[in-house]
Amino acid sequence: MKRTHLGAVVALAVLALALAGCGGSDDEGSGTTETTTTSETTTDTTAASGSTLTASVGPGFDISLTDANGAAVSTLSAGEYTIEVNDQSDIHNFHLTGPGVDETTDVGGTGTKSWTVAFEAGSYHFQCDPHASTMNGDFEVSG
Repeated sequence: MKRTHLGAVVALAVLALALAGCGGSDDEGSGTTETTTTSETTTDTTAASGSTLTASVGPGFDISLTDANGAAVSTLSAGEYTIEVNDQSDIHNFHLTGPGVDETTDVGGTGTKSWTVAFEAGSYHFQCDPHASTMNGDFEVSG
C-alpha cells in the first residue's frame, strides 16, 4: 500500500512540474520584454514676484519646486521670492543655481530653511548633488 501511495505522490509531482512548464505567458522564452514607464505630469505655472515657493527633497528619491498651489514651477516672472526648503533626508540636499543664485542645503542635514532669492531672466536648475543625474529640475525666469 505504501508503494502505491508513494507512486501516486511522485506522479502528481511530475504532472505538476510538466504543467508549470507548459503554456502560460512566459515572456522570457518568447523574446519579448515588458517595460513599464512612469511619467510625471507637470502643470506650467508662472508665479508672481513676492510669492513663496516650496522646495522639497526626500525622504525618498524625490525633489521638487512648487508654487503656492502645489504646481510644479516651470516659469517664473523675474523678482524676489521666498523659498521654503524642506530637506527630509540626510543623504540628499537641495541645490539651486542660475544667474546670480547658488543656494544649497547640507547633504548630511535635514530640516526646514528659508531663502530669499532674487531671480533675474534666465535658466535655473535645482538638483540633489549626490544624485544629480536622476534628482533634478529646471525652470525659466522671464523679464
